[in-house]
Amino acid sequence: MINILLVCSAGMSTSLMVKKMKEVAIKKGIEANIWAVANADVANDIRKADMILLGPQVRFLEKKIVEIAEGKPVEVINMQAYGTMNGEKVLDQALQLLKR
Repeated sequence: MINILLVCSAGMSTSLMVKKMKEVAIKKGIEANIWAVANADVANDIRKADMILLGPQVRFLEKKIVEIAEGKPVEVINMQAYGTMNGEKVLDQALQLLKR
């Protein structure tokens, strides 16, 4: 099971991305727990995550999130994939991040 945490400013803009990523994970047979939180709540969820993906609108928080991520990988979601709500590309980005 892969645990992917998405972070955005209010936790709502990533909810559609979570849905799209879950659909792709099911189609590909990947066991993934994917959820989104607002940046104010990220500290509460970081322990449950294997990786953290930031929405492009909160890219300025990357350094702060890296500091509290306990060594877990952190990356900003590809802006084009996010803008087009391409769940497959974002899931692939997460899987590549986990391999590094």
